[in-house]
Amino acid sequence: MDSTNPERPDGSENRPNVLVVDDEREVADAYALRLKGLSDTETVYDGESALAHVEENPVDILLLDRHMPGPSGDEVLEVLTDRGFGGRIIMVTAIDPGFDVLDMPFDDYLCKPLEREDIRAAVDQQRLVLGYETLGDYFAAESTRAILRSELPADRRDSHSEYQAIERRTERLKRRATRLLDDPERLFEVFDGIDREGR
Repeated sequence: MDSTNPERPDGSENRPNVLVVDDEREVADAYALRLKGLSDTETVYDGESALAHVEENPVDILLLDRHMPGPSGDEVLEVLTDRGFGGRIIMVTAIDPGFDVLDMPFDDYLCKPLEREDIRAAVDQQRLVLGYETLGDYFAAESTRAILRSELPADRRDSHSEYQAIERRTERLKRRATRLLDDPERLFEVFDGIDREGR
């Protein structure tokens, strides 16, 4: 497994976590190199390792080769879907797409060979999509947390398991949105400035 930890070109220290999965090591390593400066990128070289990595580590964007010896990229995609994987999946493959892709729950499909700028653009686009999806989830959870915080005393909140769960969820979502988006602080400030308690 190889890892790179560069800064994004905009100078941000926050980057998406990308996992590249390809059974051709030189191809996977080349993609990781092409993403240098854009993401924190790790590589694995088979489907089993990909599933294990996703189980144990936060992954925002997965670059997944379709044609690999057992399990194939298609099978990895199916397992991740069944597990409720919360990231974005880009199929990266030499297999020309057919009508079979209509039922495959990927987020983008890139055909090899890939130019450096194409893979960077695809990853950056999925970063933004996931970032705004995460931001929407955060706002929904945080509005619930905020109104309960304003209406209920601390001792009742502290002893309520569901309230504690939503506190943990909002913090997790906020951290992810901050990692994925370039300037989420302004959006957080606007959200926090809304009076939800009424007059």
